[in-house]
Amino acid sequence: MGPEWIAIIALVALFVVGTLLPINMGALAYVAAWLVGMYSLGLDEKEILAGISADLVLTLIGVTYLFAIARQNGTVDLIVRTAVSSVGGRVALIPWVMFAVTAVITAIGAASPAACAIIGPIALGFAGRYGISPLMMGMFVVHGAQAGGFSPISIYGTITNSVMEDAGLGESHLTIFFSSLVVNTLMAAILFVVLGGRRLMSLRMDAEGELVAAGGGGGAVAASGERVRRDRSDAQSATGASPTTGTPNTDDAGTTLEHTLTLLAFLAVAVVALVFDKNIGFAAITAAVVLSILTPKAYKDTVKQIAWPTVLLVAGVSTYATILTTAGSPEFVGKWAAGLGAAAIGALILCYVGGIVSAFASSTALLPVIIPIAIPLVSADGGALSAGLFVAALAVSSTIVDVSPFSTNGALMLANRPDSIEESTYYKQILGYAVIVTLVGPLLVWAALVLPGALA
Repeated sequence: MGPEWIAIIALVALFVVGTLLPINMGALAYVAAWLVGMYSLGLDEKEILAGISADLVLTLIGVTYLFAIARQNGTVDLIVRTAVSSVGGRVALIPWVMFAVTAVITAIGAASPAACAIIGPIALGFAGRYGISPLMMGMFVVHGAQAGGFSPISIYGTITNSVMEDAGLGESHLTIFFSSLVVNTLMAAILFVVLGGRRLMSLRMDAEGELVAAGGGGGAVAASGERVRRDRSDAQSATGASPTTGTPNTDDAGTTLEHTLTLLAFLAVAVVALVFDKNIGFAAITAAVVLSILTPKAYKDTVKQIAWPTVLLVAGVSTYATILTTAGSPEFVGKWAAGLGAAAIGALILCYVGGIVSAFASSTALLPVIIPIAIPLVSADGGALSAGLFVAALAVSSTIVDVSPFSTNGALMLANRPDSIEESTYYKQILGYAVIVTLVGPLLVWAALVLPGALA
């Protein structure tokens, strides 16, 4: 058995064990990299460890450190409050506000599960109190996280763009970002129509947070108003929201100066990284350190909130991705897919591989592995496939399935369901939607992003 097969089998085992057991997949990847590297490829430990992307690890540490400060001083809550107050009591706009806020949070550097953990309870609290479909609201949060998840300064975006550039596929930052943004926005729009969004357009919240008809009459929603008053205290204790507006409790929020400085820090990081083309990891960690120096006591323990499990995950998987490359596995799989008769068919297969695996495993862990496989397909058929659109299709196919209850994001929505819906019922709803997305999503993404270029 050749080393390419050994590396592939070890990869499958890695994902299976990481899915069935509560073990960080990064730790498993380190073990697999050590064993396959030493005993199949004849590498020593220094050669194996050379595969880790220091740039990627620094970026993860920097952006999650900065976001932890923003969460601790109340800047994230400020964004949520401002967004909710901007809808003027229009109930139909609340799901879109949750979508937009989650997208902004992931776009500025939050991990997708972190954004869902923050916004999910708030959004589902609104759903329970105002008769909004919990499935629609929960999936709006997840799709929002993925919509912003591939910005050039986000975690997903940084991983994808770094791996793409390291693989010699060039730069397609905005193509990948807008592909994910458009696809997830369209999916949210479909959910809105199918799950009762049009009914919500006739409802408003009054000054006391009760439902009234848009035309001013309250008879049609009187029962709902009674339920709002009855359930308000339960919802408030479950979500930390204020009884009037459903926005987060601001008792522990930071000062206006801290909010201003934090927002300026995010703006500065974006400018330094995008305009001056400097390393986003260095920029983010510098901004976090500056904020910590300005208020040392307030942020002395914030470093503990860095997404260390994610850092371990990405460091381990990126190390094993190098082992895969050294073993020739990406070329092996890519040539097999390309040999099916058309590169576009191979691309479709890889989109489904990414979607199905990611529905049960970590999207963050999958991206560094599946993107290098695209190299032979991009060069096949005379270069018919666009590298940027192909990678965008792989990235989107591998992340839209995070609505699955087996993924972190989907599980968070299940855990924060409103009391008005049974767990088993909500689980079946999320699972049913996840199955549809997994079966249909990669095909639609491929048809929209890959097929037109292949047929041109």
